[in-house]
Amino acid sequence: MPKLSLQIDSLDGPTNTQVEIDSLVIAGWTGRQKETMEHHIAELEALGVKRPSETPMFYSLSASRLTQSDAIEVIGDGSSGEAEFVLIGSENGLLVGIGSDHTDREAETVGIALSKQMCDKPIGYVVWPYSELKNHWDQIVIRSYATINGERVLYQEGTIDGMLSPDALIKKFKHDDIVSGTAMFCGTLPAIGGVRGSSDFTCELEDPVLNRKISTHYSITTLEIRG
Repeated sequence: MPKLSLQIDSLDGPTNTQVEIDSLVIAGWTGRQKETMEHHIAELEALGVKRPSETPMFYSLSASRLTQSDAIEVIGDGSSGEAEFVLIGSENGLLVGIGSDHTDREAETVGIALSKQMCDKPIGYVVWPYSELKNHWDQIVIRSYATINGERVLYQEGTIDGMLSPDALIKKFKHDDIVSGTAMFCGTLPAIGGVRGSSDFTCELEDPVLNRKISTHYSITTLEIRG
């Protein structure tokens, strides 16, 4: 099982901790507005992506897919990153980090769980206590940058008020708190200019109220498909 080395960036000062992850969950279809989400589902259906059986949908992946490496390898050029806030259950309480639900888009037409299992899930080192964010959660900003054809571009940006809050997600997931050792990726924003691959990817989570930011960056090596 992966053991995350984390720095808890609290208002009381930084604290270092390690959390062994034995359960990795990808929460999909986490939008608050059902009409907007239904439109997106219909768009993906037109591309061959199967409609989820319910929303939100919780996909269980191998915990070993979680990584703090600054580089990942993927098969072919049909994958892309997705900036997401990540909930981590720990002995220090519920923590919020930033990560990328890197996904194989070609495999997504076969099965969403399969497409997500095929790619590593990078996550950053610095996290925040959820208790410090709860009262201004909807003001948190998530964004990403990608290097595409040699140019670094803004790939995603917006507040996370359109996605279910951590409390709502946890209630739908387990009707309880997220236990220590569980990491949950919690949904993403639309890609500016459409979903596409890149040679590297940067994710950021910004707290404009407490004036702080956390991020993670990784490069992407594309392995040749033969046969």
